[in-house]
Amino acid sequence: MSAPRDHGGGLDAAIAVHGGARADWMDLSTGINPHAYPVPRIPHEAWAELPDECACRALEHAARAFWDVPDVAAALAAPGLSALISRLPGVLPPQRVRIDMPTYNEYAAAFSAAGWEICEASGKIAAEIRVIVHPNNPTGDFWIPDRDKPAGKAGPHRIMVIDESFCDLAPARSLIHMARQPGVLILKSFGKFWGLAGLRLGFAFGDPAVITPLREALGPWPVSGPALSIATRALADRVWAEQMRARLARDAARLNILMVRHGAKPVGGTDLFRLYEVPSARQWQDSLAGHRIWSRIFPYSDTWLRLGIPGADGWPRLEAAL
Repeated sequence: MSAPRDHGGGLDAAIAVHGGARADWMDLSTGINPHAYPVPRIPHEAWAELPDECACRALEHAARAFWDVPDVAAALAAPGLSALISRLPGVLPPQRVRIDMPTYNEYAAAFSAAGWEICEASGKIAAEIRVIVHPNNPTGDFWIPDRDKPAGKAGPHRIMVIDESFCDLAPARSLIHMARQPGVLILKSFGKFWGLAGLRLGFAFGDPAVITPLREALGPWPVSGPALSIATRALADRVWAEQMRARLARDAARLNILMVRHGAKPVGGTDLFRLYEVPSARQWQDSLAGHRIWSRIFPYSDTWLRLGIPGADGWPRLEAAL
């Protein structure tokens, strides 16, 4: 039996319990940038034709330049990071995987569904694969290789998977240089920082021995023509990225001030979501839902509440609800 999946979003389920129409709700349960990258005009051929090699190479070039990917690392674009996570366990024979909890639960679900044994960080049994979310979701903690010998290498794990879905907020903390190491796989999400989750685009960089079977598992044309067009332009727009990092940092600080004023204690997060300790996370979620604001709580904590960053018109609404 696979591990249960628990995600943000799911407004349909919230509406079924709390009522209202979808247009009434503000979804703060995800870590998606509310200030999305402005979608440029998409060429007609991106819709009408199968993606060709030129468009795919242009996206790969833009991605390598933006993330400073080592030349020796293989690169793979996929229809969302979840497509890579779900296929990774299936391209390798089931063994043991170490996943430090709590973290993004899709890894445990995917590996469990493929017959892998999940090992906790405190366990003494060696694992062939280790998964690290950097920065972690939901705590926001960064993994520090120097504290986990051997530094900068896969070490006792044959394969190390490093998920940097939220690391675009702090590019100086990226471990992309490790993509040149044998057995290392760096995963990137496009939808979160650029606020275009519906585009469904993710990337893997690293050991060709791991990338190649993933590429074969995805099959031909894994990324749509419109996604290739939009992402290639967005990844080249460094000015937008720098300005957005500054804006989200201000927004995250503003959210902390607001929540502290109403009795919540900041305990972690990133500049796209903040994690708070409250007396009862369920009561806080229900109270906010009464104002048609959806938040994130966790099955392993009664006191953790996670909120995404409100859009420009969402701040007065959140403050009124609090």
